[in-house]
Amino acid sequence: MKKYLFSSLLAAALLGGAANVHAQTRSLFNFKDLSGWHIDVPAMDKDASVKTPFILRDGVFVSLANPQGHIITDASYENFRLEVQYRFPGKPGNCGVLVFASTPRVLYDMFPKSIEVQLQHNDAGDFWCISEDITVPDMEKRRGPKKDWGVVDGKQRRIINLTDNSEKPLGEWNTMIIECVGNAIKVWENGDLVNYGTHATASKGQIALQAEGSEVEFRKVDLTPIKKFSAKGH
Repeated sequence: MKKYLFSSLLAAALLGGAANVHAQTRSLFNFKDLSGWHIDVPAMDKDASVKTPFILRDGVFVSLANPQGHIITDASYENFRLEVQYRFPGKPGNCGVLVFASTPRVLYDMFPKSIEVQLQHNDAGDFWCISEDITVPDMEKRRGPKKDWGVVDGKQRRIINLTDNSEKPLGEWNTMIIECVGNAIKVWENGDLVNYGTHATASKGQIALQAEGSEVEFRKVDLTPIKKFSAKGH
């Protein structure tokens, strides 16, 4: 089924191209400190002795998984390509990149309003809707019965990706590219187009990385602005 869905998605993505990447790429981390980001970890509000799960170690940024929470850009972004290189150095588990993030702690008193692009091992590229929504081809096959769809707790918020085996073996570095143009999001994992959605309910917001389930290292978090253009090139 995923092979059929991938073919349908690829055709839609090629037809829907409406962006031109000709701008300067910059890293969202300087890998010396966490300037440009702020940390939102609920457990740190309650106990001053709780240590942050987000650190720099040996030249890479590390999400230590616990306590759970997010590190969020101070700035908001629209029309961009984000390249993230990451790996699970030990036990595989859960993590994610959130785009179009805005209102903090709208879900489970922790997750900001956003659309999550999953990094969880074996599920990289899934969408999770967090008080925002997005539409993909073959929606009922990938999200379940329409009556169960929703963006709040208790609803079907997960939209599965389109490929199997796009991730590298554990311990190796993966490259995920997330392209956000207007209300559309495309995701590639190690060169494979693994998800594509349109009609997102947001088109601008902050970018966040999770601490949720397993230690993850990041050696690249690069953002390239995208200039939109019309079908006539104007």
